[in-house]
Formats: sequence, C-alpha cells, structure tokens
Amino acid sequence: MEKDVKKGERIAKRLARAGVASRREVERMIEAGRVSVNGRKLESPALNVVLGDEILVDGRPVAAPEPARLWRYHKPAGLVTSARDEKGRATVFDRLPPELPRVMSVGRLDLTSEGLLLLTNDGELKRKLELPSTGWVRKYRVRANGNASDQRLKPLREGMMVGGERFQPMTVEFDKQSGANVWLTIGLREGKNREIRRALEEVGLMVNRLIRVSYGPFQLGDLARGGVEEIRPKILRDQLGIKREPDAVRPQAAKPKGPRVRSHKPSANSPGVSMRGKKRGKPN
Repeated sequence: MEKDVKKGERIAKRLARAGVASRREVERMIEAGRVSVNGRKLESPALNVVLGDEILVDGRPVAAPEPARLWRYHKPAGLVTSARDEKGRATVFDRLPPELPRVMSVGRLDLTSEGLLLLTNDGELKRKLELPSTGWVRKYRVRANGNASDQRLKPLREGMMVGGERFQPMTVEFDKQSGANVWLTIGLREGKNREIRRALEEVGLMVNRLIRVSYGPFQLGDLARGGVEEIRPKILRDQLGIKREPDAVRPQAAKPKGPRVRSHKPSANSPGVSMRGKKRGKPN
C-alpha cells in the first residue's frame, strides 16, 4: 500500500481536484474513516496515489478529475453559503440549477450579504483563489446607517483592532449620503468573518446592506439575482494559467451526488470579467 512519495500525487490533492472537497476537508474525511484506496481504509493523508488506484469515498468510486471550471453566481440575501445548514435554513446550493458538476464556493458570503460568489468544481482552484497571497482585491458596495466623514473612516483605511483581532487597511470610497444612510465602496484583500460589518460598527456605522461587486478581475456586472454564468476557458487561462485539458487519468465511475449548477457561456463582451489587469500583467 505504501508508495514512493515522489510518485503520483497526494490523496488530498487528488480528491480536491476531483471536486470532492478542499484539501483540508478531505483530510478531515480521511480522519473520519470515509476514504479508502485499493480496498484499505485510510488513517492518514500521507499517501500518494497513482494511475490505476481505486479510490472510494463513503464507499462510492470517485470520478477522475475534470478540467477546472469557474462560475459567477449572484447570491441573494437570505441564503447560507454552505452545503448543509444545521439550522435547516436554505443554502446557496439548494437554489442552483440541477445540472452539470458538483461545485464548491470560493470563500463565503454571510446570510444577509449578497452579490458575487465564485463557484468551482476544483478544490485546488478554490484553495488558490482563497489564499491571501493571491492578493486579489474583493470590493463591496455597503449601505450603513449613520454619517460618514474622513475622520470616522480613517481607522478602516489605516488598519484597526476589533475585539482583539487585527484588520488590515481597507480602501474606502465615499459614494453618497442618502437620508440616514451612507453608501461606501470598500475593498479588502483578505476577509475575516464579518469583517466589514464589525469594522464599521466599531466606528459607529451599522451596515444594513452589503453587496460584493467584484472578486479580483471577476465582476458581478449585470448578472441577475440568482443567476449563474460560467467564466470562459480563455479567461481562466489568461488570468489564472488554468488549462481545460484534464490530466491523463483512468476514467472512473460517476462522482458522488452533490450540489450542481448550470453551465452558461457568456458573450465575448461579458460584463463579468474586467480585463484591465491583463494589460498590466496582473489582475485588477
């Protein structure tokens, strides 16, 4: 059963590429005894698998990794960004079209937040896009109750401590004051749990609407609420170096059941991607 670690690829990476779960989640599945290779239940993720190995998750054969794909999804408020919710609330995956591959979300938007959520069938791509080292700015349009001034917003721009947790500097643009509410555009490179809401609350502004409008070069654009649209392979290649050709692996049985989405091909002038970063050799 033991193999030369220089051959093949780690079991967690293989399952992540096959869209089963992220590497970290796969490792937890292995610890729970849910993964077997060639008839033996794994106790540790320290195993490389090669062409011809039979991999089962929960007793079901795992499909060979498919080409990495990415979708834009316009998340409505009121949905949980989770495959399952312990409180029985509706999830993003409950509302996706029942077609094509199982997908995972790239990061999360909380229950009351809305806007752009990226979805992928590839756990390695998910991991890459979520890493702070990727350095992509995530922009939000934010409506908050209260009056904004440069002095009030200064801590957000300089970085601040909230509840003992350090928040990195954000870009904050004042859009307009509308009655008792202010509209802001806020950008950050790494998002902690409810970071924008907590930071604004700390300076006396209460968020009552939060819309993610972009994630790196990918834009919400005019995608309808609840709409799903696939990002073209050329964009993945140009922005991420992702090729559509799958690795040469032995075809296996169908993937375990899971959330599915419809494939849509955007037009050549799709508003979903900003190519401004391409001219500079890096994303927006």
